[in-house]
Amino acid sequence: MKSPAQIEASVCESSKWYIVPEYRVMLVCVSNGGVKATGSKKQGITSPEAAVGIFSAYLDGLDREVFCIAMLDTKNHIIGINTVSMGTLNSTAIHPREVFKPACIIGANAILLCHNHPSGDPEPSREDKEITDRLKEAGKVLGIDVMDHIIIGDTHYSFKEHGLL
Repeated sequence: MKSPAQIEASVCESSKWYIVPEYRVMLVCVSNGGVKATGSKKQGITSPEAAVGIFSAYLDGLDREVFCIAMLDTKNHIIGINTVSMGTLNSTAIHPREVFKPACIIGANAILLCHNHPSGDPEPSREDKEITDRLKEAGKVLGIDVMDHIIIGDTHYSFKEHGLL
């Protein structure tokens, strides 16, 4: 294996120059002051109601649509929560690349999708259903299971409970 100095020397001898940008990815662990939820830290997410408890605390009081994911290990313990997109009063832009990037970096086995409806009506729109199907297919390709998509309003809507996932 070449050392960094040998690689640099080889690149310098080349007649064409291309500078490869250097990227750094940082994972941050928030121990105190994070999302507070009821239940044991070791308890896995076993039902939509358990996920609603976590996401409700995370999305409480927001006046615009926010799409977030909870990343889970093999025992369905939450290993991270990520805000994917912050939108407007009634929409937010979602792309599979942005949804699965943090899940791939952290090594998630599965994800839970969630977004809020500031109007209070948790009924999914046509776009909500389409993006859920698209994310489910992307998850299959990546080997990351999409366990549920929960919409939080005055009550909640679970795609899994309604047989859509």
